[in-house]
Amino acid sequence: MNMPEHYSPIMPYVILPDDAEGFIAFLRNVFAAEEILCVRHDSGEVMHAEFSIYGGTIMFGVAGGEWKAFPCGIFVVTDEVDAVYERAIANGATSLQEPGDKGYGNAAGFQDKWGNQWWPNTPA
Repeated sequence: MNMPEHYSPIMPYVILPDDAEGFIAFLRNVFAAEEILCVRHDSGEVMHAEFSIYGGTIMFGVAGGEWKAFPCGIFVVTDEVDAVYERAIANGATSLQEPGDKGYGNAAGFQDKWGNQWWPNTPA
């Protein structure tokens, strides 16, 4: 199979309702995400973007035409669950689950303003 090095066989693809620039800022502020690719329409609006979070790739675009907004649930393996959670809340996310030992690891949950649910986890 031929695929870019930063791809994995399964990756989240989020279709945002709007404000891709805000989503990019959220990814950078909360996860220190790095841009891999950002393709824009002639207007400058994001058509398709790929960002790296802890070596994994998330893809996204903005709803339009036949492509309706579609949020996603995203599981993120990290050693910094508490810090990620705190940065997310500071950047406008809503708490779904405060950080703590859940028996399967240290885990937390939050929802961003685009409707995506994020589940940072340090597996036990």
